[in-house]
Amino acid sequence: MLKVGVFGVGHLGKFHLNNWKEIEGVKIVGFFDPHNETAKQVVADYGLKRFSDEEKLMDACDIVDIVVPTNEHYSLCMQAIRKGKHVFVEKPLAFSMSEAKDIVAMVKEAGIKMQVGHVERFNPAFLAIQHHHHNPMFIEVHRLAQFNPRGTEVSVILDLMIHDLDIILSIVKSSVKSISASGVAVLTDTPDIANVRIEFNNGCVANLTSSRISMKKMRKMRLFQKDSYIGVDFLNKKAEVIKIKQPNDKDVFTFDVETPDGNKKEIAVANPTVKDGNAILLELQSFVDSIKNNTKPVVNEEDGYAAMEVAHQILAKMGNVKALS
Repeated sequence: MLKVGVFGVGHLGKFHLNNWKEIEGVKIVGFFDPHNETAKQVVADYGLKRFSDEEKLMDACDIVDIVVPTNEHYSLCMQAIRKGKHVFVEKPLAFSMSEAKDIVAMVKEAGIKMQVGHVERFNPAFLAIQHHHHNPMFIEVHRLAQFNPRGTEVSVILDLMIHDLDIILSIVKSSVKSISASGVAVLTDTPDIANVRIEFNNGCVANLTSSRISMKKMRKMRLFQKDSYIGVDFLNKKAEVIKIKQPNDKDVFTFDVETPDGNKKEIAVANPTVKDGNAILLELQSFVDSIKNNTKPVVNEEDGYAAMEVAHQILAKMGNVKALS
């Protein structure tokens, strides 16, 4: 039985509590949260023990689940790693690159498992297109959200866009060649709206737009590659694939197009089956499986570092040097 301690039981922390309860072979031993009203409500609703000492909770568990504001990630991660505890930490990995670098080094030294909460990797719509070949030459992303004070201790890049940076880096097997970016701070001291263009050394180009002050929500990614177009709607849990029809394609809508040389190509349009799934439950279950089976977590500390590194390069292009300290 793996014992879990949850640090931070606010809005997202409660989702973690609900999902840890669903995982077989896991027991929540308690939680730590400095906010008395929040803590009292969690004790009443969940019947869990509230720890007033962070160290005592860590000593009582095997897995430390960190769901606190980003600027508090570093101290809790380092404390847990030094104690040899497995760590699940919400994205982004840390507040600064120096903190992230220290965490990655400590994980290697301690030999523990760490997973970073890039939950969109477990979105059922994204999982539905995993078996398709990915070699995009152009990627278009829109992630728009209505304003919410939660998460505003960091810029929209580290709050929202980092989800898409993580996914793009997992798909595009190439290093970054160049970045251009523009952003505007509207309601906070850091960019709330941003547009970014990333060029990779293999020729792929990604264009990302993120906003946390939009009137409507949108979370869409489009992959354009030589032989296909793949669309993923993370918000509405839908996926679409348009490509040249292959002999083994089934359950697809087809139509013919005439090429400039007068030949005809049969085009197939498919809507991959998107299974019902709870992304938070899937990511926590995946982390537990990596511990039990001694396998590499799906989104490990190096993945979290890579997404942060590109995010901070973007912030530097915007002149947001404060975030790089």
